[in-house]
Amino acid sequence: MKTDLRYGIIGCGMMGQEHIRNIALVDGAEVVAICEPDPGMQAAARALVPGLQVVETIADLLAVEAVNTLLIASPNYLHVDQLDQIARTRPLPILIEKPLYTAPDDADRIAAFAAAYPALTWVAMEYRYMPPIAAFLEQAEAATGGIRMLTIREHRFPFLQKVGDWNRFNAKSGGTLVEKCCHFFDLMRLALRSEPVRIMASAGQSVNHLDERYGGAAPDIWDNGYVIVDFASGARAMLELCMFAEGSRYQEEVCATGPSGKIEALVPGPGRFWPEHLGAAPVPRLIVSPRDPKGPVEMDIPVDPTLLEAGDHNGSTFYQHRLFAQAIRQGGAPAVSLNDGAMAVRMGLAAQQSALTGQAVTL
Repeated sequence: MKTDLRYGIIGCGMMGQEHIRNIALVDGAEVVAICEPDPGMQAAARALVPGLQVVETIADLLAVEAVNTLLIASPNYLHVDQLDQIARTRPLPILIEKPLYTAPDDADRIAAFAAAYPALTWVAMEYRYMPPIAAFLEQAEAATGGIRMLTIREHRFPFLQKVGDWNRFNAKSGGTLVEKCCHFFDLMRLALRSEPVRIMASAGQSVNHLDERYGGAAPDIWDNGYVIVDFASGARAMLELCMFAEGSRYQEEVCATGPSGKIEALVPGPGRFWPEHLGAAPVPRLIVSPRDPKGPVEMDIPVDPTLLEAGDHNGSTFYQHRLFAQAIRQGGAPAVSLNDGAMAVRMGLAAQQSALTGQAVTL
């Protein structure tokens, strides 16, 4: 296929580089320019794309004539200002990493942007496209007879180091229940096909980053918590997060139950973190457990090894980019809209507030 999507990328840290590797696997797509201030991240991106053009500012990136598609993978707290600058300068199709915004005061700015922006904007919620999660979502209604309870458990490693250590502080990340957990709130809305009405949470910092200091400041990011969400449909969902459990066989476990039965998706973490002495990394699994006749049916949901090599999200980044490219070429709507991205943040902020106050938050 002739190359018709030429990406300019804003932010080429760990996630930006994963996007670069996956864009290279999409027919007709390439990365031609980046805006990345850190020399180390610049060098890593250049190694992935020989001849890559590196510019100093977003204005410079938007001035690159070849660029006709944008990806924002910058630190969370920069997203809203960057969206506004793009809208003022040169509106192009945008894939923007989660979370869409971090501060409650930015909600109105996002709503105004959504109402006025003339090009496709897609929020990067990769977890939707992990093969075991995609299979779970496809089969959940039939397996459960209509989900009444949904549980998501993530037991994983601590936050990784980022340039400038911005992810150690709530003010720049939005807080753990926004930065990390907006993925899961998005999955709740998607699976339950309903909107949240009340959120209750308990969370805190128990193990990680306690002895770290950055510019004399102690990290305030949380490393564990529970969140319960009531939905308008009467269904309820729960999130259990622990970020000091990297010894787990599976990183994410998603379970839905209803009058007909139960369905579970088991998702391993990044293969590069799996101990070599244990042999091959786990394969994702799907388990369907009907009430009648009783008896779970288990199946492996393998992921293409090429996609596993391209990133840490079980191939989902590739599937997301392929669908994004299809929407641009065919003039379709985003599968993950600005409203979807904003609702996931709104739920995360409500969970943060509930955990801080000890009170349920009504949406």
